[in-house]
Amino acid sequence: MTIKWLEFSCEPIRLRMCQDLPYNTTFMPNLLNHYDQQTAALAMEPFHPMVNLVCSADLRMFLCALYAPVCTEYGRLSMPCRSICQRAKGECHKLMEVFGVAWPDDMECSRFPDCNKPYPRAEDLLTSSEPTDQSSKTVQRDYGFWCPRELKVDPDLGYTFMGKKDCSAPCPSMFFSQQELAFTRYFIGVISIVCLSSTLFTFLTFLIDVTRFRYPERPIIFYAVCYVMVSLVFFLGFLLEDRVACNAVSPSQFRASTITQGSHNKVCTLFFMVLYFFTMAGSVWWVILTITWFLAAVPKWGSEAIEKKALLFHAVAWGLPGALTVTLMALNKIEGDGISGVCFIGLYDIDALRWFVLAPLCFNVAVGISLLLVGIVALNRVRMEIPLEKENQAKLVKFMIRMGVFSVLYLIPLLTVIGCYIYEHTYRKIWETTWMEENCRSYHIPCPFKVERTSKPLMVLFLIKYVMMLVVGIPSVFWVGSKKTCFEWASFLHGRRRKDGVNESRQVLQEQPDFAQSLLREPNTPVIRKSRGTSTQGTSTHASSTHLAALDDLEEPVRTHRHPASSRSKPSYHGSLRRTRDNRGTPEHSFHGSMPHLDHPLSTHSSLHQIDGHSRGGSQQDVSQVPPTLITHGTTSSDGRVAENDGTSA
Repeated sequence: MTIKWLEFSCEPIRLRMCQDLPYNTTFMPNLLNHYDQQTAALAMEPFHPMVNLVCSADLRMFLCALYAPVCTEYGRLSMPCRSICQRAKGECHKLMEVFGVAWPDDMECSRFPDCNKPYPRAEDLLTSSEPTDQSSKTVQRDYGFWCPRELKVDPDLGYTFMGKKDCSAPCPSMFFSQQELAFTRYFIGVISIVCLSSTLFTFLTFLIDVTRFRYPERPIIFYAVCYVMVSLVFFLGFLLEDRVACNAVSPSQFRASTITQGSHNKVCTLFFMVLYFFTMAGSVWWVILTITWFLAAVPKWGSEAIEKKALLFHAVAWGLPGALTVTLMALNKIEGDGISGVCFIGLYDIDALRWFVLAPLCFNVAVGISLLLVGIVALNRVRMEIPLEKENQAKLVKFMIRMGVFSVLYLIPLLTVIGCYIYEHTYRKIWETTWMEENCRSYHIPCPFKVERTSKPLMVLFLIKYVMMLVVGIPSVFWVGSKKTCFEWASFLHGRRRKDGVNESRQVLQEQPDFAQSLLREPNTPVIRKSRGTSTQGTSTHASSTHLAALDDLEEPVRTHRHPASSRSKPSYHGSLRRTRDNRGTPEHSFHGSMPHLDHPLSTHSSLHQIDGHSRGGSQQDVSQVPPTLITHGTTSSDGRVAENDGTSA
């Protein structure tokens, strides 16, 4: 700290060792930057045995010249001569070794002027030594924050607290009592278990049937994985309490428990890396989820087209948080959290909170909400403009509702967390000033001067912040919560899964009306349906070109029919009724596999499929523009009968 001597005032000497000197007034801070005489007295205690044993006649005067210097006229500083320092150090060196006292670095003799005069000098005593009414008053000015001795740390650690180097905040918390901390920790522990269970269930459901969750909904799975790790770190912080976030007490060095900073604590660094990385990655995956919905709704990309961008999505979702994490470690911005027991950033450093937490979260929310609104508007336009069947209308509305509810369940907790961060960022300085005013006397540091406003943080706001940081991961379980999930888990737990179970979801999707085709087709175009057919020896497993319908079709019951000609054949799944637009406008049923409308006569009873032409984004082309190709699987049925032909369709 730079000492501005013109601001100092004289005050009477109250140090017991420096009584009965040629002068009786001094000023603070002194030459060793002690901000008051009580602090200077504590620093002089190790030299009391040497002074009492009179190892040197110059030691007492030399110490008082540093700890309680003579108060001269403003702007002039009187320092002891180098010869006095050398005699005191040389004559008391052996006795100091006996008592285990080292000569301080800031008392090295080379710092003082090369002269051979007694202290104080004659010119130092020309001013009145009697304290006036003005000089005897307590010095009234703002010293700023001085780090208490109890909160000082080793200089090589690189700690910083309230702008002072080699200083750290008290642990576990400088704002809350032990009772408040105990309640908050247990509450965080319970919520972390709930979040861990929900997100882990979502991920395990995905592992049971990985083909069930394709793009555009696949980012929800990676989002759930991120919050599995976040909730796990908070749970470990609950179990470890203060052992990671706080430095141990050191009574021999008069040091209290302080907040851990930097990367010297390996466990704290690991907690920070996992918590910050996956918090930011979860936010990015939500943005990617809105991007995939946007691509499916506005430019009408199919599932395969979106999936081709998966490598880019992973590079962005894991690369950007990784770069931010490495940057923070290089800047040594890691801080222990005495409330939750984890390590994060921005807890005491306002700049780190502003640029590495608030800025990324606010940017992701802005981008995600924009894409989400555009996607919802596009889907609603599809619902209003394109004539869909009642079944597809209901599915589209259901999909929009699910997308909206999931986004609301995600955004409300996240916006609450951002609001708590902004509140903390705004009032942090006021909280610190209030803490200084309440604890300056117990820590023997200068109290704040002319405090205009005091305020304490509310425990409930910090509790809400931690709870919402975990609740934001729970909505992922609502996306997989369905009867389909219950059936899959029941089959998995009872060991009834078939070897070809991986392809079952695609086959079921194939039997359902192509919902994505309904979204992507042009108005007044008939819906083309796909089926495995009714072959007794072979089935077709062509998946639809888009997978947007997968979000709802998996929960729809599948209607089955049995071919009347053979009681031994496997059940054949059929789509719903199809209405063709011909001259008569009469409804027409789809026989044995819901075959699309073709002008060519059909062959004997077998699985017949039309190969769709390539289209941009996986959309379905008009059947009339593609040459029909007939594919026959297996052999004809045993009765050898030919499907009836009414002249328009089979």
